[in-house]
Amino acid sequence: MSTKAFKQDKIEAMKENFAKAKVAVVTEYIGLTVEEITNLRRALQKEDSDYMVTKNTLAKIASKGTPFEVLSETLKGPVAIAFGFKDEVAPAKVLTKFIKDVKKGEIVGASLDGKLLSAKETEVLANLPSKEELYAKLLGSINSPATGIVGAVNAVMSSLVRAMDQVAKQKSA
Repeated sequence: MSTKAFKQDKIEAMKENFAKAKVAVVTEYIGLTVEEITNLRRALQKEDSDYMVTKNTLAKIASKGTPFEVLSETLKGPVAIAFGFKDEVAPAKVLTKFIKDVKKGEIVGASLDGKLLSAKETEVLANLPSKEELYAKLLGSINSPATGIVGAVNAVMSSLVRAMDQVAKQKSA
């Protein structure tokens, strides 16, 4: 049985994660080995995320008074919580890919901006492009008209030079 001090430390660690997180995803981890959970943690850490296996009552206490309090209704059975600190989409992407690859575990739900997301909505979130992809698309869209203008001006100048070259050839002949 856990000591009161250990439980308090766990609650404090979760409170810190809830305070820093932009998104929290609740998963069932039944059937996962320690090695698989370790691999999942490493994959999430690469995306500036964290994964905590916790007791439901401790998670409910830690989330109280935060936008993630809505997760309390998803905290049933053996669950773990993935916290995303920079990108709202990254933890859902990593978890969805991991579950698909190992064919174990499942997403129970998530909380984003104080709103509870179902498992289906979390999968939709996972399919959204990351911030970097969105930035690249935006920059491509901004750059596209300028590239088109440069190409058009260049084509006009090339045509003018060719026409002048033809006129010069005709006069010299």
